[in-house]
Amino acid sequence: MTAAHVPLRFASAEPLDAGTLRGAPVRSYPRPSLLAEPLEVAHRRTAAALASLGIETPGDLLEHLPFRHEDRRDARPIVSLVPGEAATVIGDVRRIGTRRARRGRPVVEATVADDSGVVKAVWFNQPWLADRLTPGTRLVLHGKRTDRNRFWVSSHEVAAGVTADDVRAEGMTPVYPATEGITSDRLRQLVKRLRGQEGETVESLPGRMRAAERLPDRAAALAAVHFPEDEVETETARRRLAFEELLVLKLALLARKRARHEGRSAAVLEPLGELVGPWLASLPFTLTSDQRAAIEAIDRDLAAGRPMQRLLMGEVGSGKTVVALHTMLRAAENGRQGALMAPTETLAEQHLATLDRLLGGHLPLALLTGSTPAARRREIAARLESGELRMVVGTHALIEEGVEFRDLAVAVVDEQHRFGVRQRAALEAKAPSGQSPHVLHLTATPIPRTLQLTLYGDLDATALRELPAGRKPVETYVVSGTRARGRAYERAREEIRAGRQVFVVCPLVEESEALQAAAATAEAERLSRTEFRDHRVELIHGQMPSKQKGEAMRAFAAGEADVLVATSVIEVGIDVPNAAVMAIEAAERYGISQLHQLRGRIGRGEHPGLCILFGDSGQARLSAVADERDGFRLAEVDLALRKGGEVLGTRQHGYEEFRVARLPEDSELLERAQVVALRTLEADPALDSPENSLLRDEVVSRFGDARAPIPA
Repeated sequence: MTAAHVPLRFASAEPLDAGTLRGAPVRSYPRPSLLAEPLEVAHRRTAAALASLGIETPGDLLEHLPFRHEDRRDARPIVSLVPGEAATVIGDVRRIGTRRARRGRPVVEATVADDSGVVKAVWFNQPWLADRLTPGTRLVLHGKRTDRNRFWVSSHEVAAGVTADDVRAEGMTPVYPATEGITSDRLRQLVKRLRGQEGETVESLPGRMRAAERLPDRAAALAAVHFPEDEVETETARRRLAFEELLVLKLALLARKRARHEGRSAAVLEPLGELVGPWLASLPFTLTSDQRAAIEAIDRDLAAGRPMQRLLMGEVGSGKTVVALHTMLRAAENGRQGALMAPTETLAEQHLATLDRLLGGHLPLALLTGSTPAARRREIAARLESGELRMVVGTHALIEEGVEFRDLAVAVVDEQHRFGVRQRAALEAKAPSGQSPHVLHLTATPIPRTLQLTLYGDLDATALRELPAGRKPVETYVVSGTRARGRAYERAREEIRAGRQVFVVCPLVEESEALQAAAATAEAERLSRTEFRDHRVELIHGQMPSKQKGEAMRAFAAGEADVLVATSVIEVGIDVPNAAVMAIEAAERYGISQLHQLRGRIGRGEHPGLCILFGDSGQARLSAVADERDGFRLAEVDLALRKGGEVLGTRQHGYEEFRVARLPEDSELLERAQVVALRTLEADPALDSPENSLLRDEVVSRFGDARAPIPA
């Protein structure tokens, strides 16, 4: 090293030797390895509790974000406390002890005093505090004053020498998700020990993107979430972290979509005019504009030579079956095969009947379920393997060993959210070697755009919003009270006397199908003796043998029964145009989408429908169903009421609930993430550029290889 290149100390002519250089602290970039070291905690029980929350390193703890912030900056004198009002007080422990409340719960009570007065602080189920909070300990307490001068403590901190000014300077108080063995307060204390280490976190968003979107860097956002000064700072930081969370998800979904199109091939199914055209011309009704648009989009997909993955949404009666049959017929027209897989035998049988009626003899069709007799099963399997049978409807039986297709080109999956990823993959694996089938996913549950962009973001989505001509309006009422119930059943009997039929849906029993079947049987017997003693009552539930269910359904559809008492097995797939009344017992046990689908079973003929929801008229869900007929608007209401996590049973899709983002409140942020993700991938499809490399690492870390299917 020449003299000209000897490094000098800052603002000095004194040279720096090699040892000093190597030992100098790094200040110019983060050191994420520091956040990957084991988190030091004193007690084994605390470590176990942290591990149950997924916290084993400082980095894990910094990523364990508060779910809300409380404003505890205004510490109040004890004498000013008002019963029922949340407040923060600072005081010293005078006396402390433990007693047992009713039911044996331990209660810790401490006399706490400040310059203005005394209050009795109360903690529930935390007996160890009596040993830790000795007389003389200064506490910052947050909670609520109750009667008899008691203060129920929701959280506390030991804070020697702290004053009201100190509490005010502390800023907003984060409240963390906790678990048995560790409280939110303890988590906050552990996070405080890491203050400053948030600077070691890796920034995955490129600087240019942050500047364009006016976002703070990740370290600043984490600091503001854990140690906030005010509400504005907290919300700005949350939106920064939420944007990153949504962007990473969108990049993963879009990358999968691209990989599917680029990495696999599928049969080219072009319109030949030999089968589909004549069939469409033979239909006794006119397609809606939504159905025509869906068919055009599907035809473009089928002719592209890449596997279609399209989600077709439409509420009950919107005409999804016609679009699905068109898709299967396009395969048959090209000498290939099409299969429709339904989640239940009842639904598969209903699809067979509907498709048979729509086909009008244009093509043979077979049904394959678990109840298919062995000889018939062998016959169908042989015809599928030879290619003689070009269209089949079935349940999980379609994906079992021994069922082989000669040339499966189209797979239609009905109520697709009720199948797991392995089941759907097993059906796709029935295609010829080296090819993937075109897959059309059907759902009768309208999906809000927020979920279309997240859970279903790797699918192309098409919606059938327009109901076919002739659908009659359905009036919906929430009924509670004995007199109103009696009048509701009288209205049902009026409809029967006018020649119409009635569905009665029993209360949902999620814990057990057997219990639900028993309840339905008892309800059918009760109604036969009371409300409908002069009418013919049939029963159908999920525990009945398929043959018996089929006979009950055929009797009701043929008009041989006036009333069908059922469980929610009629939620999808049952089509009885003469049914005009839907009475749902204990309606509050059902979700909005289930109620809306059940309602869709009536008003399908020439008569208007009447839907009766027996339940609490004050319940928001029931009021929403009564007030709103549009399924897509109801889906948005459902999402808002349930905060996204439970809609459509989304947890079964393998996604955690969002850690930071809040849907639907963050819909605008989600739309922005969609735009940025599309723009980013258009400029850098594989995220290979240096500025996107850390963003790519974050996507792979969260969601894995783009070629792997997202868990479902």
